[in-house]
Amino acid sequence: MRSLRNETWIITALLATAACINYADRSSLSIAAPALSHEMALGDVQLGLLLSTFFWTYTLCQSISGWLTDRYPVRSVFAIGFLVWSGATLGCGLAGGLIGLALLRLLLGAGESVAFPCYSKIIAARFPIERRGLPNALIEAGTKLGPAVGTLAGGLVMARFGWRAMFLALGAAGLLWLIPWMRVAPRATADDGPQGPSPSIAQILRRRDAWGTFIGNFCYQYGYYFLLTWLPTYLVRERRVSIESMSILASLPFWIAAISAIICGALADRLIRRGASPSRVRKGFVAGGLLLSTVMVPAAITPDLSTSIALLCLSYAAFGMSASNHWAISQTLAGTAAAGTWSGIKNTIGNLAGIIAPICTGWLVQATGSFLAAFISPAIIAIAGACSWTFLVRDVAPIQWAPAYAKSKRSTV
Repeated sequence: MRSLRNETWIITALLATAACINYADRSSLSIAAPALSHEMALGDVQLGLLLSTFFWTYTLCQSISGWLTDRYPVRSVFAIGFLVWSGATLGCGLAGGLIGLALLRLLLGAGESVAFPCYSKIIAARFPIERRGLPNALIEAGTKLGPAVGTLAGGLVMARFGWRAMFLALGAAGLLWLIPWMRVAPRATADDGPQGPSPSIAQILRRRDAWGTFIGNFCYQYGYYFLLTWLPTYLVRERRVSIESMSILASLPFWIAAISAIICGALADRLIRRGASPSRVRKGFVAGGLLLSTVMVPAAITPDLSTSIALLCLSYAAFGMSASNHWAISQTLAGTAAAGTWSGIKNTIGNLAGIIAPICTGWLVQATGSFLAAFISPAIIAIAGACSWTFLVRDVAPIQWAPAYAKSKRSTV
């Protein structure tokens, strides 16, 4: 039993590391944006479109990846996706122009689409309901540490060697993760198949609770991706900081978010084990975090750089608070049989924000000449997200799925 628990936590550590690499790779273009846009003479709208290319394929492939995860070994699905996205990141350093760079970002999105369905499938199979906050929090911490490390290290590499060298370093380093995964994953994921009837996509889409998680995730992702894609450019252009200073300042909120995610995930688990309602605890952390994230608005208003960074750190801490528990809600509702498919649909809808936020931000900045309106819009959307998690999601408890084939069997004569 102890050996199995140790193996499970080794897998969790690998997943958290993969999440770190995942977000470092997807945020790499944001880090390169100030230098790259100058070199290629891109306008704000053009830059926003380029920043959004990753999310087109990432979003479109989510449901397919979720379906694959529920029907094929997680080990293989994840390994293939990881190989594709790391290779695409490395290739960005060799891109000959804007079109080549955009195509590689599309490939990166397709590869990374397997990540969250695989995370959810493994956690739903290996952790009881009252212990899912911490493993989800560790993965979410990885998603925050990735941009933190990527922004800090990538920014310093870019300042010294140029933006191409940054992509080459990130892509090559990421490929090393496949070595321990291929050694450990076969033993750890052999029994991660569905337990009970697997619902169809239509069955999931008919659930009110499902739409609560889908809409809530979109609202969370909008604010997070706005900052993920535009924060480096905001600091360089609006706050007039150097590339070297940007690499440090832009990484700070991500470090805070990672710490917040771990603390809040562990605290939520502890409260539930002591008898607190999973619905109140999980939903309270998620909705409360979204409401607190609106402090990003005064961060854009204050003229003092230090105050602005402090408020951005608080906003990111709130995102960590929300992120530590929202996947645990989905995994609990879906159960092992549907965790991959539910997560795929949730990320499909949620990551539409990754397409919309960079483009809308570019348009707002170009139209108004400042970032203020760009900061106000995700704050309003975050409030809507808090309402979605609070009122559309009911009890956080496993759904009893009926066999997906039952209806079609009755209708065939």
